[in-house]
Formats: sequence, C-alpha cells, structure tokens
Amino acid sequence: MTAPSPTHDRFHRAVLDLQDRIVEALQARDPGLEVVEDPYRRTDHAGDPGGGGRTRALRGTVIEAGGVNVSAVYGALDPRFAEQLGGAGDDRLWAAGISLILHPRNPRVPTVHMNFRMIALGDRTWFGGGADLTPFYPHEGDFRHFHRTWRDATAPLGTWDAWKAACDAYFVNAHRDGEMRGIGGVFFDHWRRGTLAEDADTVLALSEHFLPSYLPILDARKDEAFDADDEAFMLFRRGRYVEFNLLHDRGTVFGLRSNGRTDSILVSLPPRVTFGYRWAPASGSVHARMMDGYRPRDWLDPEAS
Repeated sequence: MTAPSPTHDRFHRAVLDLQDRIVEALQARDPGLEVVEDPYRRTDHAGDPGGGGRTRALRGTVIEAGGVNVSAVYGALDPRFAEQLGGAGDDRLWAAGISLILHPRNPRVPTVHMNFRMIALGDRTWFGGGADLTPFYPHEGDFRHFHRTWRDATAPLGTWDAWKAACDAYFVNAHRDGEMRGIGGVFFDHWRRGTLAEDADTVLALSEHFLPSYLPILDARKDEAFDADDEAFMLFRRGRYVEFNLLHDRGTVFGLRSNGRTDSILVSLPPRVTFGYRWAPASGSVHARMMDGYRPRDWLDPEAS
C-alpha cells in the first residue's frame, strides 16, 4: 500500500527532511553527539506489511538523551482501536509524522517535545501536533521566547489562544492535582480547515518553527553553570515527565496499539530519573518558584509573572 495521495507522500518526505535538519543542528551544538539510526518495518493488525519508520536515538554531552523519529505506517488496525479513533467501521490506516524529545544534560536547559502528524483513516484525513517546553529553572525570558515564537507561527490561523489552552489542558498529570508536565506551548488534534494540500502546507509550515523556538534557548543555556540542587530538581521533574508519558499520553497509546516499535515509542523516557517519596524542593527556593510555573499562565503577559 502506498500513500493515499501525492499530498500524503509529500508530507512524509517533508518530515524526513526536517528530521535530517534537526539532527544536523543538534550535532553542530554537540559535536560528540551519538546518533543511532534504526530503520524498522512493522506488520499491521492482519499480519501484512504495514510500513515503518526511521528512529534516530541521541546521546551526547549537551543532549543527554533523546530521539528524533519519523514514521509512515499503514494497513489494518484493531477494529476496536479504529472505532476509538473515529473510524466508523473502517480500520484502514495511513499515518505519517515526526516526533521529537530532547532531554538536555544541563538542568538550566529545558526538555522539549514536538510532533506533527498526518493521519488518514478510511476516507478521512486530519492533522495534529504541537510543541511544548518542560523547564527546570525559571528563566522566564526563555519561556516568553518559546511562546512568542509559536504565537507568531499561528497568527495567520488565528488559533493561538485555542491551541495554547489545549496544550495547557492536555499535558497535565491529572493524578497530581492538575499539575502540568511543563509550561505548555501549542497542541492541536483532528484539525482540518481547507483543502488537503492547503492544510498539509500549513502544518508543514508550522513545523518549521520548532528550531527557532528552541535553539536560541539551548544556545543560551547549554554552558550555564548549575549545582547539585538544580540537578536534583531536574531528576525529580523527569519523574513527572515519565508519569505523564506512561499514564496519559495518547501518542504513546497510539504507537503501541498500532503495532509500532516499542523502543522507538519509549525513546521519550529520560535515562536518569528519581522518584522520591513526597519529595519537594526547599520552601522559598528558586525551584519552589519553578513549581508554581506548572500551572496555566499567559507567559506573554508581563503582569502574569
């Protein structure tokens, strides 16, 4: 089975190119970065060939661990899962996208996540994706830069308020009294507006804003001095990251239930993490102040700080 249309195929080729450019940009900042490229093939629910992907797992000095993955999968889904996705009796899937997670070594540099995807189920095609930031130190100017970049990216669509609110609502550990995983960004799903080609162009144009949203932050903070308290707080917050990805993330569920490669899906998990019983940063510390940031906030409003 090939892509359902030239637009679907073009989307897949574009995210492969973006994967190349992101990895090249990271290598320029982390010369010793180890990039393990791991192409894979999958079978669909019926046992037939079902596409695959190109995983690039990262380990280095600046980027402690991460992954920049592209996949293009197709074929039969478990009918029960197809129904949950809105298949209306059609379990024939085609999906392509890019997914990225970076866990920097320096706690002064935020973890970042990004993905953009195109999904066709039966005769319906839609788009989803976004980008969100998980910082461990309250460099609020960095947060404003990240949010400003995505606000400007979405300005032609008029979707900033809705997509920011969706991000704040989605990346939440509900079992932690509504505490957010990070400080948000943009998130959208099941999105269509114009023709298929126009919408694909729009989403691909959005994906081009990832590098300018994050690289200036990485460049500014990767060599910044940090101490043991900074690292302890980062490892604690990485635990919250793991909790979200394993308990709540729809992308994790989609990957596993569509017979994706488990190691590629779980490349999002950090290599070092701590789970301390009722651990919390010292009262009045800079990290306690960061904890207050994991709630919905308009980071572009100076009065909100």
